[in-house]
Amino acid sequence: MEKRSKPSSGLDELKHARQEIRWGILGCGEVTEIKSGPGFQKATGSSLLAVMRRNGDLAADYAKRHNVPRWYDKAEDLIRDKDVDAVYIATPPAAHHELALLCAAAGKPCYVEKPMAMSHTQSLEIVAAFAAARVPLFAAYYRRAMPRFQKIRSLIEEGAVGAVRYANIALHQPMNPEDTDPGKRSWRIDPSIAGGGRFVDMASHQLDFLDYLFGPIRDVAGNKACLSGALEVEDTVCASFRFASGVLGAGTWSFAAGDKLDRCEIVGSKGRVVFSTFDDTPVSLITGSGEEQFHIPNPAHVQQPLIQSVVNTLLGYGVCPSTGETAARTDAVIDRILGRS
Repeated sequence: MEKRSKPSSGLDELKHARQEIRWGILGCGEVTEIKSGPGFQKATGSSLLAVMRRNGDLAADYAKRHNVPRWYDKAEDLIRDKDVDAVYIATPPAAHHELALLCAAAGKPCYVEKPMAMSHTQSLEIVAAFAAARVPLFAAYYRRAMPRFQKIRSLIEEGAVGAVRYANIALHQPMNPEDTDPGKRSWRIDPSIAGGGRFVDMASHQLDFLDYLFGPIRDVAGNKACLSGALEVEDTVCASFRFASGVLGAGTWSFAAGDKLDRCEIVGSKGRVVFSTFDDTPVSLITGSGEEQFHIPNPAHVQQPLIQSVVNTLLGYGVCPSTGETAARTDAVIDRILGRS
């Protein structure tokens, strides 16, 4: 019987074709200016070939300022560009589903901003489309690759706190002035664009990182409210959850509080690790021997370490820790906390 070889995937073709991944960005807005965009230019084996924004003048301006060779004002034109090997979807969440499906159909690997979709249902459809096309899919939960968060993970894995008992998140901050100004309201509090409020935008990072530490969250319960009465979306959220590993967790989030707090605490049988998710502060290890602090500054372009991981994976010598599958799990947890499933 004739032995048939398996059909090649988009990843196989990239590996055999080149030693550099040429990127295109859909939606070159604020997040791409410093956090992510330069990372595609500075990562080894990577270059930024094209950008797209619906406003062509803004796309052209971005391309000029960042020395990007090509710009487009239509997503389809960038996706069809035969010289673009992979696509970064950096639009607000409402556009992720449609654009990701277009990329999958075109056989283009994708790196999608978080949250990956407006709902878990949408995220599963995205994952299924890329799986069917045999094309890689990644999500921009970049804390999975940042040095400070890698240190936290190593402390847990090395048993610095012993057997982990629970993780607790506390994030609160005063209401952003632009959220109550009709003329300046951010898309991040427009549920038709963001899928929720600032909880969706910020807590997704925290929940995803805990997934990275302890595996999937299985049991979830949550409550939400708009206690300020000033928004169309939640400004206060409480949740409790259990990981498949048995670790317990809880979180409280308020975006209409009187002060600021950004604290995550992982408690174990021998001590605890305390850190901030968004503030660039030291990681503290507290045990019976005292407190040890680790000062690990954030990189200039916070997404660059994860982008490097994505590039390495596409070139065949790495495994990226943030995939479509892991991002879909985070979307599922958010849906359940907010009572959307």
